[in-house]
Amino acid sequence: MTALETMFSLQGRVALVTGGSRGLGVALAEALASAGAHVVLAGRDRDALEANAAAIRDRGGSASTAAFDVTDEAAAAAAVAGTVRERGRLDILVNNAGLARRGAFEQYTSEDWRYVVDVNLNACFYLAREAAKPMLARGYGRIINIASIASFIARPTIAPYIATKHALAGLTKAMAVEFAARGITANAIAPGYFVTDLTRHLAADPAFNGWLTARTPAARWGEPHELGGAVVFLASPASAYVNGHILTVDGGMTASM
Repeated sequence: MTALETMFSLQGRVALVTGGSRGLGVALAEALASAGAHVVLAGRDRDALEANAAAIRDRGGSASTAAFDVTDEAAAAAAVAGTVRERGRLDILVNNAGLARRGAFEQYTSEDWRYVVDVNLNACFYLAREAAKPMLARGYGRIINIASIASFIARPTIAPYIATKHALAGLTKAMAVEFAARGITANAIAPGYFVTDLTRHLAADPAFNGWLTARTPAARWGEPHELGGAVVFLASPASAYVNGHILTVDGGMTASM
């Protein structure tokens, strides 16, 4: 293995990736596994998790599953403890699970507000807090939050999503300054618009697709695998001195007027 390969190698590392049943979570897990990590795919859909883990193993990677609801504080703690018990360690946490519920601000229900906050923010806190404990004990860890370009800008009808993604960027920085001297880095990836099962209908809508491609300097949607390099970088020794950073992967959208 060359020095460059070693710098980006995750051989022997264990990663827990939430939202691992579909979309970006699957792509993130595949990238980590391809770099040598054992990946624990987490989510609520046990069958989908098992299928995704099997696909990673079929390609020569190492993967297992942990089915639980990220908003369940006790279940999150149990998942982290179970990973450490079964794999002997937890080196990397990728807080990827997230969602948006649309609605006009003045008509948005408190129930929907609380649910979006629970999934997008509270769950990230629960998992990061629990993951930090074994990481601190070993003096090593990588916490990677999946933020969004909505951590910097806003669009109508998704106020709770905007608020939680802004907050997640702040939480990332708070962890970075608290953990940096103790061997843990905390960074985030801020994706732009990527084609997934959840956004495929938007990509197929001529009006929305036209707006997006005109607004994005790359003039196209992102493909999930294009997040792979970012997550491997932030999880690997190559990013040892990168802390509290929000890495935007958006085809240049937030850089343009």
